[in-house]
Amino acid sequence: MNRRKKPDSMNGVRSRERVASVCAVLGVWAVAASGLDSHAFADGDSPREWYLDSMRASDMWKISTGKGVKVAVVDTGVNPNTPSLRSQVLSQEVAQPASYGATTDYQGHGTTMAELIAGTGAGGGIKGLAPDVKIVPFRVAMKTMKDADDRKRTASAAVGIRAAADSDAKIINLSFGGAAAEPGEREAVEYALSKGKLVFAATGNDEETSGGVLEFPAAFPGVVGVGAADASGTVGKFSQSGNYVDLASPGLNTLAWCDTTFQEYCNASGTSAASAIASASAALIWSAHPTWTADQVLRTMIDTAGRSWDRNTPSKYLGYGLIRPRLVLEKPDIDPGPADVDPVSPEQGGSRAAPAAPAAPDSSAPPKSDPVAKGEEQGDGGGNTPWAIGGVVAGLIAIGGGVAAAIRSGRRGA
Repeated sequence: MNRRKKPDSMNGVRSRERVASVCAVLGVWAVAASGLDSHAFADGDSPREWYLDSMRASDMWKISTGKGVKVAVVDTGVNPNTPSLRSQVLSQEVAQPASYGATTDYQGHGTTMAELIAGTGAGGGIKGLAPDVKIVPFRVAMKTMKDADDRKRTASAAVGIRAAADSDAKIINLSFGGAAAEPGEREAVEYALSKGKLVFAATGNDEETSGGVLEFPAAFPGVVGVGAADASGTVGKFSQSGNYVDLASPGLNTLAWCDTTFQEYCNASGTSAASAIASASAALIWSAHPTWTADQVLRTMIDTAGRSWDRNTPSKYLGYGLIRPRLVLEKPDIDPGPADVDPVSPEQGGSRAAPAAPAAPDSSAPPKSDPVAKGEEQGDGGGNTPWAIGGVVAGLIAIGGGVAAAIRSGRRGA
């Protein structure tokens, strides 16, 4: 499988009407206008799936590969015929009214997200973090759809989310968003949460141009907003900040399909990938603990997240910290806390409450090339890590020259 470097001159522009993680027909990484989270990559060629080594995926796979868990990918559709996704996509489980075009990806973005979650790596394709997860695909309309009839027949975001909520998927990944929610979107999210789903969403890629602006659906109450960080643990300059950022995940220098010919990968960076990798992390945990609820899976992710700040005062850039699912998986007797309390909802006693039996500090000493997993000091859920601190000095997070990690008083601004 070929991989193409995106030219440094390309810049990402994001809005509700902007596509993320899509390469133009000429094979150059481009960002059009459709509402998905991508950002131009200008830092040179990226190692393949660097985060798998950093997160010690091979160690996690000895415990869990995500088997038995389904993840709904609500996106531009998912192509089930790429080498990495053959046998991974449950297209027959997509019910009306969101079944139209579910396996016809009109941008390549949804297929990329599915591969980041559950790709087998076959044929040189992307190896997903949870390779035994099954994907339930849902295609929703973006404004880049040129064919009026195709757009009319394709589900809206609200319809797609509701359909995902009615599926057997435990986790819903929403790697899209914008400053204005679509009609019915909030109610659809509330419906999904009422069905016990764990919902992850990209927080957006416009920090450099519109920092502090809320992005939806990530900013809806109950949705886990995910920011993007690189291999050193530094949050991407583009990754949007705010009190709706709950966790951070690998999202820079990743791979994505260049276009809908599905012949080549391009380098990409964005909170879309970060959300997908967070969804895969949750799937690994849920597979290992199938009786847990969404709140319990999320609580353990928060308790074990890498951070250099107090758990009860989340950063506006990285939220509760950088995901470290291995610390959950390696402690089979970890206490997930109450089954029906949202751990990131202050009004429900979640984010301000003491963590429920956090994991023991990670005392291992992996090589410096393993920044995500390395634990150095005792702290909530495993202590500080270079991946959590990369660019952080005395609580400062390096964002375009060094900005103090602002603290949020609550989870949501919506």
